[in-house]
Amino acid sequence: MSYAVKEIFLTVQGEGVRAGTAAIFLRFAGCNLWSGLEPDRMSAICKFCDTDFVKTDGVNGGKYDALSLAEKVNSLWVGEGEKWVVCTGGEPVLQLDAALINALNARGFKIAVETNGTLPVPDGIDWICVSPKADAELVQVTGDELKLVYPQDENQPADFIALDFTHFCLQPRDDSYLGAEKKVDHSQAAFEYCLKHPKWRLSVQTHKSIGVP
Repeated sequence: MSYAVKEIFLTVQGEGVRAGTAAIFLRFAGCNLWSGLEPDRMSAICKFCDTDFVKTDGVNGGKYDALSLAEKVNSLWVGEGEKWVVCTGGEPVLQLDAALINALNARGFKIAVETNGTLPVPDGIDWICVSPKADAELVQVTGDELKLVYPQDENQPADFIALDFTHFCLQPRDDSYLGAEKKVDHSQAAFEYCLKHPKWRLSVQTHKSIGVP
């Protein structure tokens, strides 16, 4: 199988439960909830995505087979301790498969996935983070972390709290795509919800505040 990859880079996880942890970010191209093209945004299922996952023109982007992709990921790791790769997108589960999982495991990597949950996550993943989007049907209803972008008209935190996840995170929605005049800071609303519902943990996008990928 050939994998379409937008970019691969070493960074520190910026949000969610694993924030502050060094990892290789492997961003796959493509998504099943939005084309990634601005003219299509307002007709998409997911309208508030803040990530460029179109084409394969990012840092270390391209088309790879399983072995060459695992080798590229391994070549970027410079740290000690546990080796983590975060498979993200777009929607990584459109491409992530057993061949790539095995190739990454063979090079000592633990694998995390950040998915919209509309497709079942393959076996062999060490950390599953699901982020429900709009009214897209949730298929992956178990995992390590449920990270809900807040607020969403279609999704309320109470809709998910009974699901089988270890951690529940509420992340303020980034409205930058609306432009400066219409942008709303949802941080206070998310903060106040977490105060009243302490099973939810506030997730802040720290990588944006310090200006790193």
